[in-house]
Amino acid sequence: MDDAPTSERHFSHAEAVKYITNALARENVSQSNALSVATALVNAEIDGQKGHGFSRVASYALQARSGKVAGDATPQARLNGTSMLHIDAANGFAFPAIDLAIQRLVPLCAKTGIAAAGLTRSHHCGQLGAHVERLAEAGCVAVMFANSPKAMAPWGGNAPLFGTNPIAFATPRQEGQPPLVIDLSLSKVARGKVMAAAKAGNDIPEGWALNASGDPTTDPKAALAGSMVPAGDAKGAALALMVEILSATLTGANHSYDATSFFDAEGDPPGVGQFIIAINTSHIGGPSFTNRLETLIEAILGQDGTRLPGEKRLRNRAHCRANGFAVAPHLITEIDGLEQ
Repeated sequence: MDDAPTSERHFSHAEAVKYITNALARENVSQSNALSVATALVNAEIDGQKGHGFSRVASYALQARSGKVAGDATPQARLNGTSMLHIDAANGFAFPAIDLAIQRLVPLCAKTGIAAAGLTRSHHCGQLGAHVERLAEAGCVAVMFANSPKAMAPWGGNAPLFGTNPIAFATPRQEGQPPLVIDLSLSKVARGKVMAAAKAGNDIPEGWALNASGDPTTDPKAALAGSMVPAGDAKGAALALMVEILSATLTGANHSYDATSFFDAEGDPPGVGQFIIAINTSHIGGPSFTNRLETLIEAILGQDGTRLPGEKRLRNRAHCRANGFAVAPHLITEIDGLEQ
């Protein structure tokens, strides 16, 4: 413990990707899969989504070490009909499977106008908005849904049944503007933020979660043993049900209540699912789409105090790309300790 770092460690984006890639490659993860995962985690970190960033590295590595995640898995794509893809993540990490889905969806929806991909035998997919943002950069309007291990009770219930089941949307804008991205968890906050607070030894705000007895708690460890509060109360719980059906019931993936934890190396693979829809705007909106979108955005921003979703994320990203970023010492200790 004498060698444990006592101060933050500073990284550039490239240095962080290499650091995480190497950490995962030491744990039975193929080089290509390790690079895919590392890129996604670092991108989440610099976007300010720390619950999907460095805080995940050690748990991912231990899951690969134990075999809970197949680190050398090769995802497979199958086209059903003219525009429906089935992506088997093969009990590996989600990110290589999502990379494959995006690679196949862009040309497919350019041809058919709309295409979808259902992913099965998958894993934690991190910052959902980052995936649809890539589709928007390729000219698609995209929506993505994902289920996750149980963390939230159905409305009126007292036991977790649904995951936090996020939804993300992205659309291209006019040339020179980044895509508009909407990314939201259907719990009041993503469970990863609670996990990050637990690792850092910090309390969580009141109203985020309930303990195992169903009482409000600010203790992140009690929250992880209890349930998350749905965003929008009954409406959020209803949307979580919708995401569960699209991501798991429809695709054949495990339902949230059958999925093992994303956070530890115990048990079978989580086997969760994701569902992605990509729309080529030229098949419906035509050339006027981006002009109409900018008119809408101008109307929103014309009111004092308004902003677009994702503005803070883009500021964080630009700052970290230009200046690098710091990672807390306890996370470096955790990752470096994997070698021992």
